[in-house]
Amino acid sequence: MDHRVRQFLDSLEHERRCSPRTIEAYRNDLAQFRVFIEARRGEGAAPDVVDRDLVREFLGDLLRRGNTKRTIARRLAALRSFYRYLIRAHIVQASPLVGIRAPALERRLPEFVEEDAMAALFTIIDRSTPEGIRDAAVMEVLYSTGMRVSELTSLSPGDVDMRGLTIRVLGKGAKERILPLGDHAKAAILAYIDVRPQLEAKGRPRAGSGAVEGRVPLFLGTRGGPLSPRGVYRIVNRLLSRVTDIERKSPQVLRHTFATHLLNRGADLRAVKELLGHERLSTTQVYTHTSTERLKQIYRQAHPKA
Repeated sequence: MDHRVRQFLDSLEHERRCSPRTIEAYRNDLAQFRVFIEARRGEGAAPDVVDRDLVREFLGDLLRRGNTKRTIARRLAALRSFYRYLIRAHIVQASPLVGIRAPALERRLPEFVEEDAMAALFTIIDRSTPEGIRDAAVMEVLYSTGMRVSELTSLSPGDVDMRGLTIRVLGKGAKERILPLGDHAKAAILAYIDVRPQLEAKGRPRAGSGAVEGRVPLFLGTRGGPLSPRGVYRIVNRLLSRVTDIERKSPQVLRHTFATHLLNRGADLRAVKELLGHERLSTTQVYTHTSTERLKQIYRQAHPKA
């Protein structure tokens, strides 16, 4: 099974262009599944020895070990993706997960940063160093476009159209989309491009550190190589920690913040869906719940009959 899992993970990286974090999560989920299967079917057991009863036994084992419903649902989703790949590759004829339902989950509303906190964030960034100017550009681009961290680290200078005020990104499944670029983000990128050679001089870009093969990365790390997703996370976490006390302080929170602020100000849901690069409108609709809760809060605070 190891060989098939490696092939699947390669397809996630090169065909579906999943982020390193997503690939690592799949790797861990499938590794646990492999250990379980080999304990019952022998070392080196092939994927086609797995049937529905064995999958149910695996899920029961996860539950007995104290895994949460959300963790079990994620591992089940990883298995579904793995077997869909095996079917497309004609390695197995059918998925053993047909008819197996994921545990019901409570919908968790996306966390986001309030507008005044975001405004404060951009006033506290130290722009006296090339790294600080880069950090400001990273935050402006993430907040202004709502792009994924993997899309940001894959950007090349040629993807930014300063005259047309757009950015071209390559999203999940290698799907390209064009995003509008705001004036603040444009100014931050121009300031960063001026100091980018200073970062580049600290070392040559290295393949496999967040850059797309054959492309020059727009954003560089402190040592001159491509800025990695982990590096972006550190930047975002450090800066958000200074302006908000929400639990999660990650690039994904900036994506949530982008969508929530747009909807709070009356943006059309379908337009937000296109900006985020979602395939299904239902994925975007989770942000309407956040906006509705915000409206309820304003109503309760302001209306005399609330």
